[in-house]
Amino acid sequence: MRGLAFWFYFTGVVYVIVGMALGIHMSASHDYTFAPVHAHINLIGWVTMGLFGLYYHAVPRAAAGLLPKVHFAVASVGFWLVIPGIVLAIQEKGELFAKLGSVLTLASMVLFLIVVFRSRDKAAA
Repeated sequence: MRGLAFWFYFTGVVYVIVGMALGIHMSASHDYTFAPVHAHINLIGWVTMGLFGLYYHAVPRAAAGLLPKVHFAVASVGFWLVIPGIVLAIQEKGELFAKLGSVLTLASMVLFLIVVFRSRDKAAA
């Protein structure tokens, strides 16, 4: 695995390690206040980023061009905003980052939809 596929998958693995560590901490302390943060780290960080990486690995032509790189940037910034944003929302310190991160995360999925559509095998369609 290399290139964009590697970076999506690598960041996914980093994020799941963080999510697992948070889960262990919550269990050890019996404080599940940040369970939504744990869930979003694992689902957005590990599952989504990992699946993006697997797709780009399985369909190398999908990683060509600028759009897939923009996809990685938008997905990453969305994750970096939504996770602390959820923490802040739980602490009742504001929802702006959670909202911005959510919109960017949705935008990254729309970009991925475009990438998948553009990289389809047109001969088989």
